[in-house]
Amino acid sequence: MLMGGDLEDGNLGPYQDRLRTFPNMRGKSYNPLIFRILRRINVRVLFVILLLALGVVFYIGASTSPIIVFVFSVCIISFLLAMHLAKWVLAKDEGPPEMGQISDAIRDGAEGFFRTQYGTISKMAFLLAAVILCIYLFRTTTPQQESSGLGRVATACITVAAFLLGAFCSGIAGYVGMWVSVRANVRVSSAARRSAREALQIAVRAGGFSAMIVVGMAVIGIAILYSTFYVWLGVDTPGSMKVTDLPLLLVGYGFGASFVALFAQLGGGIYTKAADVGADLVGKVEQGIPEDDPRNPAVIADLVGDNVGDCAARGADLFESIAAEIISAMILGGTMAQRCKIEDPSGFILFPLVVHSFDLVISSVGILSIRGTRDSGAKGSIEDPMTILERGYSVTVVLAVLTFGASTRWLLYTEQAPSAWFHFALCGLVGIITAYIFVWITKYYTDYKYEPVRTLALASSTGHGTNIIAGVSLGLESTALPVLVISVAIVSAYWLGQTSGLVDENGVPTGGLFGTAVATMGMLSTAAYVLTMDMFGPIADNAGGIVEMSQQPESVREITDLLDAVGNTTKATTKGFAIGSAALASFLLFSAYMDEVATFAREPFKQVDIAIPEVFVGGLLGSMLIFLFSAWACSAVGRTAQEVVREVRRQFIERPGIMEYKEKPDYARCVAIVASASLREMIKPGALAIVSPIAVGITFRIFGYYTGQPLLGAKVVASMLMFATVSGILMALFLNTAGGAWDNAKKYIETGVLGGKGSDCHKAAVTGDTVGDPFKDTAGPSLHVLIKMLATITLVMAPVFL
Repeated sequence: MLMGGDLEDGNLGPYQDRLRTFPNMRGKSYNPLIFRILRRINVRVLFVILLLALGVVFYIGASTSPIIVFVFSVCIISFLLAMHLAKWVLAKDEGPPEMGQISDAIRDGAEGFFRTQYGTISKMAFLLAAVILCIYLFRTTTPQQESSGLGRVATACITVAAFLLGAFCSGIAGYVGMWVSVRANVRVSSAARRSAREALQIAVRAGGFSAMIVVGMAVIGIAILYSTFYVWLGVDTPGSMKVTDLPLLLVGYGFGASFVALFAQLGGGIYTKAADVGADLVGKVEQGIPEDDPRNPAVIADLVGDNVGDCAARGADLFESIAAEIISAMILGGTMAQRCKIEDPSGFILFPLVVHSFDLVISSVGILSIRGTRDSGAKGSIEDPMTILERGYSVTVVLAVLTFGASTRWLLYTEQAPSAWFHFALCGLVGIITAYIFVWITKYYTDYKYEPVRTLALASSTGHGTNIIAGVSLGLESTALPVLVISVAIVSAYWLGQTSGLVDENGVPTGGLFGTAVATMGMLSTAAYVLTMDMFGPIADNAGGIVEMSQQPESVREITDLLDAVGNTTKATTKGFAIGSAALASFLLFSAYMDEVATFAREPFKQVDIAIPEVFVGGLLGSMLIFLFSAWACSAVGRTAQEVVREVRRQFIERPGIMEYKEKPDYARCVAIVASASLREMIKPGALAIVSPIAVGITFRIFGYYTGQPLLGAKVVASMLMFATVSGILMALFLNTAGGAWDNAKKYIETGVLGGKGSDCHKAAVTGDTVGDPFKDTAGPSLHVLIKMLATITLVMAPVFL
């Protein structure tokens, strides 16, 4: 068996020539159908079509509001900047041929899985769209719809169209995330041979491209839908719908985004963590070979998983987060403006779109502030990448405070309450501070510079069991501070909104809920930069794998290891950020659901009494749903990982020459196993999330009909949603933080402390990492998507429960 020095020198004997060739995982190049159609069109014709489309979009926007024109303009400019970032990244070299071959194998596997996964999701989306159409054709109508002449057929078609558009845009967001990651990874690897700072800049700009496209699509998609409905329905003309009721027609868009994001997160999470667990358990623990070693048959599947799980799924995830937050805030803004008899309510309705338009601007500044400078490449001379990223985040936060204040003064000033805009500006500041604190708390619990992860690493020195105990206790402890921060944020924002001076016709303050909505917008006002940091993680992880597999010098691997460790922290902080925003967004969607039920029932619906046995049972079912969903998600990873482990062991036994570089592993077999298994395993937990609230609502509606309680179904679903949100937030915090801490405890030991790589302490840490993998990259991220999906599905299906 060859020694480490032989590997570094490239003296691989007779296997050397075959080692550096990697299989094509798919067979033919893949591009989505829409891209293939566009490529067949003449460039000049395509340019004319694009100009006409932009003209139509801006005409519709101008017919709606100057604010919409501003939003369109910023989004178009951000897309142009994203194209510049993509061109800049793709202009970088791909390094030696062996790097390109590995990258091509990863790209083939990722694009092949994406095509199959999203094909499955699209079929389920069309099936669900048909169900929604049937429900809306037979549901009751609201007084507002009756007065505007908007019948059941029109409402059904609008909701279904919005659902399919949201699902389509979410899918594109996921594809963009994967597209950039599979092309940037090899360029980061190549840059690491020259400079750590250059590698960092390429990874950040590649992530920035994806973030700009995802956020821009979420904003412009809702803006186009809003302005199209505004013009088509003749809003605010005599006998037509009022502008304050228009945001309710956008709910289907958020539901479509949530639907795709949930299945993308489940499928991608199962894929990446099953491959990772299988590769680590057999490769690191049983065979004692390094991570991303080319002798490991599961290594290509592991690297593919980083792209489909952490990039494609995260793009769809954040798209859904922004879409849900914008729509819920627009609904609450319109409701408040109507109650307060505000003469021009458009500012309160369109405020979320403007906030995220400014998000694109300020995040662009933060991304471009990270510049590349050449360094010696020695580990001691490399500036901490986390410090550089935090510097860019600080720039973005400062600009967010300034632009948020300007936006509130521009859109939320009203003569009825001259100081209201300042109160809402403070609400936004509460949200921005909350996001910053969340990032810091998550970093404290998951970065190995701080005591919690180092204590967890030390627990590994006494065995596998103590590592698991320490990791579980750390995850449980990490729920306390975030919950306190969320609690303070909700109460503070609600109080600021209530004291804003906005009152209804009876003199009752009505700005509280909108204040929490503004705080949520503040929290997500830097979403594009946060997504950039998140995308940085899997790109750096892939770059490290390419460096390891292509047998680059140790100094290059040190740079990619450092970037990978920082990427683990940024991914964990982004998940913490997403959970915090999900908590606030779910609170808003819950309030919108209460208003929706009151509208359809034509009677007040402001409280849910959990002392009623049936309502309390609904709460229990909501909490149970969170635990059952988490169990099914984790067990799906476990079952798939078992298949990978058996396959990797089989190859090592049947092909003993693999360990001596005399035989080539069958990488494609492991890719095929995790691809098929993850698609199969994502169905059950995903179906549970969709069917549960509908089944509970209909069951208790029937029970309420026979017991003389007409609103019982709606009340039980409200209780279910409330308890599921609380349980889900706590469970997601526990899973994400514990998984991130286990991962970085392993990374900390791999820096050389406590015996370093290959020691018993390291093996215990690897066990902890494998336990934490389904926690942090499958169940945890899927939970905060599940929470928002439950809220949107109950909002869409509200009439069914009455």
